[in-house]
Amino acid sequence: MEKSKLSTIAIIGLLLINIATLGFLFLNGPKERNHPPMDRMRPKDMIIEKLHFDDNQQKEFQKLIDWHKKEIRKNDETIKASKIALYELLSQQVVDVKAKDSLILVINTHQKEIENVHFKHFEDIKKLCKPEQLDDFNNLSKELARMFAPPKPPRGRND
Repeated sequence: MEKSKLSTIAIIGLLLINIATLGFLFLNGPKERNHPPMDRMRPKDMIIEKLHFDDNQQKEFQKLIDWHKKEIRKNDETIKASKIALYELLSQQVVDVKAKDSLILVINTHQKEIENVHFKHFEDIKKLCKPEQLDDFNNLSKELARMFAPPKPPRGRND
């Protein structure tokens, strides 16, 4: 067989394979989803979807979110300022134990307040639910600790 005839057959064969591959990918490739997977959704969107909130519930939910963020931010700022003051005590020749304990108590108090704000936030979300949504809320409440837990550290590190 001549080299040009062999080259022509090879080119046609490769072209057919490429067309078949593209056709397969086009017909069987990833399907576009209406919603991202639950584990990649923002908590707000996941809650709206899991509880099947209507438009009015979503508007009220946004008000709850705004209040929640404001309260958390206020407590976080106090904690941050208290931690700065706490660790500045280390620069003293002799650490004032009463000041240290007082600052730690402030941090603990505001951390406790953050947990109370989180809990109240979800109590308020529950109040938004219609009777037919309460089962969905109860299922969601079982996932809350997992959803809002800090991320696990990478495995295999011995720090």
